[in-house]
Amino acid sequence: MEVTHLNLNDFTNEGMRVLGVPAFSVQYHPEAGPGPHDSRYLFGMFSDLMAGV
Repeated sequence: MEVTHLNLNDFTNEGMRVLGVPAFSVQYHPEAGPGPHDSRYLFGMFSDLMAGV
């Protein structure tokens, strides 16, 4: 497991990926930040995993 996202306020884990397995997760609310497309890159990563890239 590798930590990919940290909360900047309390440094708790908010995202991770599993090494050697096509899996990742995030736990945060992108709508709390500016812009409607804050998490668009996550959907790109997911699509790449499903396509076997």
